[in-house]
Order: sequence, then structure tokens, then C-alpha cells
Amino acid sequence: MKKIVLLSVMTFASILTVVADEYDDYVSLYKDIAIREMYDYGIPASITLAQGILESGLGKSDLAVNANNHFGIKCHNEWSGERMYHDDDANHECFRKYDNAEESFIDHSQFIKNRARYSFLFELDRTDYKGWAKGLKEAGYATDPKYPTRLINLIEEHNLHQYDLMVPASMPVKYKAESDSVLDIKHTYAQKGETYYTIGVKYHIPFNLIYVYNDVEKGDRQPEPDEIVYLKPKHSKCAYCPEHIVEKGESMHSISQKYGIKLIKLYELNNMPYNEAPVIGQIIKLN
Repeated sequence: MKKIVLLSVMTFASILTVVADEYDDYVSLYKDIAIREMYDYGIPASITLAQGILESGLGKSDLAVNANNHFGIKCHNEWSGERMYHDDDANHECFRKYDNAEESFIDHSQFIKNRARYSFLFELDRTDYKGWAKGLKEAGYATDPKYPTRLINLIEEHNLHQYDLMVPASMPVKYKAESDSVLDIKHTYAQKGETYYTIGVKYHIPFNLIYVYNDVEKGDRQPEPDEIVYLKPKHSKCAYCPEHIVEKGESMHSISQKYGIKLIKLYELNNMPYNEAPVIGQIIKLN
């Protein structure tokens, strides 16, 4: 009988070790992202990690595995990205789908930062994880009445609050957008290896808007080195620009980028069907 009891105790201890390792693995994977997001947006890293653990089931939930959605964020009206439908509070609800987990962490930060109902949380001290946990429930992030307690327990059991005192592995660089007398729109120029996604992260552009500003679909072509990338919406016309004569290799998109005009508006100004290609020598109206 003693041997059986000992075996049971050892087995239970082994299970606890495995579970602890899974928590450690999740935190090890995402702590650097959570710390960086804390410096970029002001959300305690401990809260981000605890929410990720809880909402994604240590990255093993259906949403986390199949949609890279670690925070259970639903589509809402403004979402234009990929979607996944999943039963939650109601059947077949729409959830945001990401290309990778990092996108989910970034969108989580922007989701909280850009909604007025969470604004009072940013008045709290960054180390006040208890206040943040209670405030998230108060603001309606979750319906579970035990949500604050669950977050606090996770933070304290796994010492996640230590990350609230840390700085990013490499401190964030302050990037300055450019503008000039011709375009008068905040923009930058792509460097070798940069994508619209990485440029959006670099300049803290709200999720997916970098694609909208530059009239490209997510997953389409990426900017070439030294190509202009807009960080704010383009104009509907260029009032002080002369007409443009199409040259070899130019497209309506490249012309719209050159003059800072929204692509759909450029087509409308020229009474052209959307997606019709211009021909060499064609005169394109800009206002």
C-alpha cells in the first residue's frame, strides 16, 4: 500500500512539473513582446502575459492554434482582416485571425489603448496589476465575474509582475515621419527588408491601417527599398499638381503613391473603371 501511495504522489508531482513547464514555456516565448508592448502602449507586461495565458489556454486553444488569436478579440465593426468563426458567448461568433502570435499581441495593445472605455486604466501605476485586473473586468473586457481573481492569481503564482519592472531587450527607437511641401502627408521610405507590417509596427500605426493608407491588400506586394510608404491617409486630389503623363512601367497605384492621392479617387478623377491599367502617354488628371 505504501508503494502505491508513493507512486501516486510521484505521479502527481510529475504532472505539476509538466504543467509548470508549460507556463514557463509560454512566458519565455512571449515575455519580450509583452515588455516591448508595455513600453510602447503602457499596459503592464504582467497583465498582457496573464491575459494571454488565460484567454489562449497557454496557446493551445482553438483560436490560438488556428487563428493566432491569444486574447479572444472579436471582429467588431472596424476589423477588415481575416476572420475565424467560433462558438463563444453565442454560436458562430466572428473572431480576428492573425498571421502570427506577435500580431495578436500588438492588436491587443491597440485594442485597449484606442478604446475610450479603457482610458482610465492608463492613469494607474504600471506596477498596479491588481488595479488593471479589476479595471479590465469593470470596462467589460470579460463577462466572467472571477476574471480579475484569475489574472491576479496567474500573475502572483508565476511571478509575472517581475516583468513590469523590466525594459525591452533593445529600447524602442523614436522614429520620425517625414513630410515635404509636395506631399504634405506623413510618410517614410522603405528600407531593404522592410514590409508594410514591420513599418506599421515601427511607427505604431493602428493595426492593418498601414495597408489602407497605401492602397494595398494584406499579403500582396511589399514595398521596394526607397519606395514611399504613407503613415497617414492620402488626399482625394492634388490641387496644385499639374496633369501627369503616363510613362513606361507606371501604374495607377504608383501614380497615386507619387502624388499622395487615394487610388479610388484617382480613378474617379479620370472616369476610369477601377483596376483599369493606364497606357503609355495617357494624361492622368490629379485634381
